[in-house]
Amino acid sequence: MEDTNQMVTYPYAFHIALDGNGMNGLEGAAGVCVFRYNPDSGEYAYRIQYYDGVAGGHAVSITPDHKFGFLGNAGQQLLFYDVQSLDESERVSALRFEPPDAAIKSSTHMVWLDGTHGITAIGDGLWLMDLDRPTEARRIGDHRLKLPHAMKRTASGRFLVYGGMDHPGRGEAAEVGIFDLEKRVARRVALPTTCWHVACHPSDDRFYALSFRVLPQEGRDWHEWAMAYFKEYVYEIDAETGQILRHWAAGQNFPAHINSDVCVSDRELIYCNGGSSTIVMIDLADFASSRVIDQRPGVAEQLRSARQAAKQVTDAFTRGSPGPSSKHFLGALRVTRGTLVDGVYACQLSADQSLLFTANRGLNTITVYDYPANTVRLRVEMPELRAHLPELPVWTDPRLGFHHSTLLSPLPDRTATGSPN
Repeated sequence: MEDTNQMVTYPYAFHIALDGNGMNGLEGAAGVCVFRYNPDSGEYAYRIQYYDGVAGGHAVSITPDHKFGFLGNAGQQLLFYDVQSLDESERVSALRFEPPDAAIKSSTHMVWLDGTHGITAIGDGLWLMDLDRPTEARRIGDHRLKLPHAMKRTASGRFLVYGGMDHPGRGEAAEVGIFDLEKRVARRVALPTTCWHVACHPSDDRFYALSFRVLPQEGRDWHEWAMAYFKEYVYEIDAETGQILRHWAAGQNFPAHINSDVCVSDRELIYCNGGSSTIVMIDLADFASSRVIDQRPGVAEQLRSARQAAKQVTDAFTRGSPGPSSKHFLGALRVTRGTLVDGVYACQLSADQSLLFTANRGLNTITVYDYPANTVRLRVEMPELRAHLPELPVWTDPRLGFHHSTLLSPLPDRTATGSPN
């Protein structure tokens, strides 16, 4: 239900970036959905806001005091919003600080240091933002990557770690970055594969980088890339030395393609996959065994998703010609296991590790699981995009465009005996 009753208490708030209904989230609209939930009563509510003049909504991050959010996007806009109302609180063009060398090189992610200060990538540098003086950002160093993407802060707070995207002009990335916040120097770590997304170990200065394997259309176009039907990797890296400690690899038929959100429990690395429609969980102890939640739609769900499928196929043809790109189309069908809709792009674990929140972009649904049992507690079909962008035609693809997310949840009860689930 639409979030209108301010008297109801919802302990959980699932904030999800929205980019509209296109295949390529780097070129679509920009908005935020907050899904509020009370597991004791089963009540839920949501609020959705799109912002004019911003494109490519991609990731949200929220200040530690839970007052303001940052909507990272692929349009070189620094957009901040009020966490409760979703009203825009500030907007600054990142172009005033440092222009990029590609249109998809933007401030898609931010790491908050406190209630007013955050770090994001702008151009070839890392910049310190201050909400009290948003037009006076300060460059703190080079990031040393072709095109930095997701970024996190390690457990000690000393290191900023970030993935990298393939660059439209400079080619395949195959690298991640580590920035020492004390020494203000960056380290580039070369890898066998490109890794867009990272997650940090909960107590050690280690982090995990996940392969994001794509191919350039017609052998050269890294802007309108195609999903690659290759094996996938996860690397465990020491943030202080840059050494790869362990790695996990899965064959091409394992459904772990086009990952998005990544989180870590006491026992597992958890990440969702937009291409394969799954949530994969890798055991941290042996870094070998894994579990999978499969959200691949059945026949009935695919038939109900005809508008999504039609838009997805149409968008695919705008990115590649059927003749020269036939291998890409076939590879994409293998990645999606024959479906024509995309999958899960948002997943976050509650602070007490009892609930896993997910958002399925293709099916336009939000699902809450009990963790670690992975049983469905709640599944909600979200409203159509046209309800919030009424200028769209009635037959339009209904997807809101779920992408990266963050979860505000109660802290675990430290007085309880035993460890959290």
